[in-house]
Amino acid sequence: MPIRQLPEDLINRIAAGEVVERPASVVKELVENAIDAGASRVQITTAGGGQSLIRIEDDGVGMDEADLVLSVERHATSKLADDGLEDIRTLGFRGEALASIGAVAELVIASRRAEDASGLRITVKHGMKSRPVPLAMNRGTIVEVRELFGNVPARRKFLKTERSEAGAITDMVKRLAMANPHVQFVLDGADRTTSNWPGREGDGALRARLGDVMGGDFGDNAVPLATMRHGMVVTGLAGLPTYTRANSLSQYFFVNGRAVRDKVLVGAIRAAYADFVFRDRFPVVAIFLAVDPQEVDVNVHPTKAELRFRDPGAVRGAVIRAITQALDAAGHRAASTVAEDVVQAFRVPEYVPFVERSESFAAPSGSYAASPPPLRGGESQTARFMDFAEPSARYEHAEPAPVAEPTEYPLGTARAQMFDNFIVAQNGDSLLLVDQHAAHERLVYERFKAQMAAGPVASQMQLIPVVIELSEDDCGRLEEAAPTLERLGLYLERFGPRAVAVRETPALLGQADIDGLVRDLADGLAEWDSSAVLADRLEAIIGRMACHGSVRSGRRLRVEEMNALLREMETTPHSGQCIHGRPTYVELKKADIERLFGRTR
Repeated sequence: MPIRQLPEDLINRIAAGEVVERPASVVKELVENAIDAGASRVQITTAGGGQSLIRIEDDGVGMDEADLVLSVERHATSKLADDGLEDIRTLGFRGEALASIGAVAELVIASRRAEDASGLRITVKHGMKSRPVPLAMNRGTIVEVRELFGNVPARRKFLKTERSEAGAITDMVKRLAMANPHVQFVLDGADRTTSNWPGREGDGALRARLGDVMGGDFGDNAVPLATMRHGMVVTGLAGLPTYTRANSLSQYFFVNGRAVRDKVLVGAIRAAYADFVFRDRFPVVAIFLAVDPQEVDVNVHPTKAELRFRDPGAVRGAVIRAITQALDAAGHRAASTVAEDVVQAFRVPEYVPFVERSESFAAPSGSYAASPPPLRGGESQTARFMDFAEPSARYEHAEPAPVAEPTEYPLGTARAQMFDNFIVAQNGDSLLLVDQHAAHERLVYERFKAQMAAGPVASQMQLIPVVIELSEDDCGRLEEAAPTLERLGLYLERFGPRAVAVRETPALLGQADIDGLVRDLADGLAEWDSSAVLADRLEAIIGRMACHGSVRSGRRLRVEEMNALLREMETTPHSGQCIHGRPTYVELKKADIERLFGRTR
């Protein structure tokens, strides 16, 4: 078959296949045009999941007749001052969206500038353009798209259900609304409930808009980002490590106001939260990166959803630094949703009304009849409760010592220990439950990291070396890793073909289970398969050591020890969650407790 020049109509439909992937793609292109036109209010109306109708109305600058006619031509744009693509400062720049949409749908554009007496309307139906006609309207632009892919049934049958397509449009508008907090967005239509996100102004505009779109819980459980590094500004909100989701759908990235998907940014989030969350949990973030337009290429994807950084390492470092600093400043904070989960976990006993026994159902007089236990001579029924004056649990008599008021400390003062693992504390208006093992594990881990940053970790010599029998392979891996382990205060050497001798251990661990620690490290080295990557696994090794060196579950603590643990938690970064991502404490407000007993009804 010889090569031939394709007709214009077919060229436009092929181009539409790249730009117009689904109804949400149309919404994205049209709303971005409205934002580039300086709109302060954008209304999006849809029907049939965007297949039957998409209507975008804005109050932007509008177009005159010449611009309106040219706007529906291919590769016609007002957003490039010259022929270069190195300094793009608008959302759109290719000038092919309207022409592509008009090739596969019925497109109507009406526009009016503030200085014009009336507006103009132009129609494009499956590539066929009409002449502009006058129309009475307010300043701005209205774009209607009907019967999307009506002339391309092969494309239409690959669309999802109307509900799915409507959901994709909602998600797209949410991202655009998050990136432009000063613009009011209204999303309505026959296929959805109306959403209205008013424009926000002032210093708290971004946080308010993120709360509108992502929910108030996110704003309450996130820390602000504000970092400048290598000429890049990182802002936004990063969720606390205990505020996570089961997937990454709640991670949003914006570069110069453009919503994007980028592996560099995803990797930076994973690295920043590596110490704090489970592997199968995902933090909730909204990251806004402002970078010199000449340092990023946005012309690498048909829908501009992906981009390429000139210096991805600098971008990664800036994002990690911003999140790390914000989480450090958060200190011991934990997500408030943890307390909500606890409140919901409480089960209120089912109310069984008391029914007085009638004479006809009296108990038999035989040996099966229940009778109350006899009372001691002269003892009343209520006198038996006096036995509770003595404690029924472990009790230690101690001289009364001056104790600070609970309100003086964020994590309060210790009141009791339950199940030899949980500390019960009270502050001004809250009850706190602290997991002593998880909390101390985080404290030991942070001490390890601080000593590592300052130099080799201090070690203590064993009076008698601890000999641990292992397989030859495990002994070989530990011997190869010995120089790295010495930096962490663990000194060991080969002791025959199937054993190692531990001569010094990290002083931070105290009287740790050395045998269990070494075996755990051997398992980790076998899992990583190579000591070459051991330097990259130092934090994982520290985590294993911290686990063995922390207060164990089942250990009884004195009141002084419990309070000392609480005080150190208050001054240690990230102490609100253990190294595995679990919360170290739960805080129940007085109102939460009252709600459990129905006192707020």
